[in-house]
Amino acid sequence: MPAQKKFRDSIHAKGTEITVLSTGDANDYISLTDIARYKSDAPDDVIKNWMRNRDTIEFLGLWEQLNNPDFKPVEFDGFRTQAGSNAFTMSPKKWVEVTGAIGIVSKAGRYGGTFAQKDIAFEFASWISAEFKLYTAKRTAPAVKCQCQTDDAVSHERPSNRGIQGIRHTAA
Repeated sequence: MPAQKKFRDSIHAKGTEITVLSTGDANDYISLTDIARYKSDAPDDVIKNWMRNRDTIEFLGLWEQLNNPDFKPVEFDGFRTQAGSNAFTMSPKKWVEVTGAIGIVSKAGRYGGTFAQKDIAFEFASWISAEFKLYTAKRTAPAVKCQCQTDDAVSHERPSNRGIQGIRHTAA
């Protein structure tokens, strides 16, 4: 996670509290450890099992190629060819150290755990459960309502193309 001022917040999905680290822009990092606790009391094992999957490695590699100019594609190719085999193991720490990944961050100690950029966290949540992913995504979407000034009244509905003078966003 880039070195900027971080804000710690949490969301609740299906009775599970999930930590979100935010810098105030679109780069929220969501706790995979907290999401994994929905499935098991051993969240580190759940994350490692997810990272053994070939589809997961391909998704992580594509995300990094699109978002990280310092990503190491040669090292990624080595993981991709091994992923899914019985002997293949992967941890967040190994992934970050070998490939130079920025989409996943592991922190030790108090308030630690494994955090991932929201695209990656939603992919992980869908692997846990499609229902859980939808609850998580719904809770992390910004609570903003659109207040539209029309010709004849103020509406809190979605704007139509007819009669709109301006749109102003207010916190819900």
